[in-house]
Amino acid sequence: MRRMLLPACLLLAAAPITAAAAEVCDIPPRYGLSPLAVSIVRTACNEHRLWYRPFIDGEGRAANLGVSEAERLYLSDDGMPAWQRVVAYWRDSGTLGPMGSQPGATSCMQPFGTRYTDSDCRAFIIDNPWSAAFISWVMSRAGVPGFTRSPRHIDYIRAAYENSGPYRMTDPALEKPAPGDLLCYLRDRDETLSYAGLVQQLSGGKVENWKSHCEVVVAANMGGDHTLYLIGGNVMNTVAMRKLPLDRSGRIQLPPARSYGPYDIGCTPGREDECNFNRQDWAALLKLVASSPMGYTPAPVPASTPATQPSPLPAQPGTPATPTPQKPTFPRVVPPRPQQQPPQSPANPPPRTSP
Repeated sequence: MRRMLLPACLLLAAAPITAAAAEVCDIPPRYGLSPLAVSIVRTACNEHRLWYRPFIDGEGRAANLGVSEAERLYLSDDGMPAWQRVVAYWRDSGTLGPMGSQPGATSCMQPFGTRYTDSDCRAFIIDNPWSAAFISWVMSRAGVPGFTRSPRHIDYIRAAYENSGPYRMTDPALEKPAPGDLLCYLRDRDETLSYAGLVQQLSGGKVENWKSHCEVVVAANMGGDHTLYLIGGNVMNTVAMRKLPLDRSGRIQLPPARSYGPYDIGCTPGREDECNFNRQDWAALLKLVASSPMGYTPAPVPASTPATQPSPLPAQPGTPATPTPQKPTFPRVVPPRPQQQPPQSPANPPPRTSP
């Protein structure tokens, strides 16, 4: 039986053409972001790449889980095992010291390579949430001035509520998130508080070491996709990205919090709606108000020529005229101007050169 060859146009029509979507962390920061916001986003994105880009999709489903917190597997740059990177978040953020009374914390302060202390330190990583240590590390590495580095998210949530530091606490249902902000939820509670309930508790001084979680906003409505992109540590035991829907005005479409009750059994095969990772008590959006990293010096702006500046003197005969100063754009190398040659005498004409 002879094979039938379809025309190329029919083959193209039959096969769906899909374009690969650009990775959010690989797109340059949008125009107008402050240098501090750009630094925060780049720091968080670099860590997400190291952990093989795991994420939670817009429906709250876990996807693309790679290496996890206490494994010996190396990260994507082959620089160090995953568990040692988590230790670096604790150490370099300054949040390991306050955890010194926890079993295994002192072992994490020791150099790597000893079997006993390594195993003890890895147990500490498993037993203690490190999401706040990750946020503190990002803020430290990005040079955020005045940030309250702590092993507990609630400490810098409280600082933002008190208008202290680089963030201000706002209602995530009303304010629009932007790159560099922090979106936070309360966890392990018997009831949903939301923003109003959290403010009431903070104003009454009733908030102590509450369990909470915050993630960095790295992009919002990228390319008009009505999606918010967050990156957090210790999300599914890794550094993961989360996607949340935005409405047409750019505000978060907050999913309903999980149900609470004395007989609630949570996420089960028969209750898939409770298994949505995005169903949290999103109670606070911390807006970034600082604009420059520590030690940042803006590039000098060339001063324009005032209108009252006197006109340049006319050039003398035989002297090149002074050019009008122009605003520089990009650094460039200008070759030296050729010197004017004296006129040749008719008795000594210049030698001819072959074409």
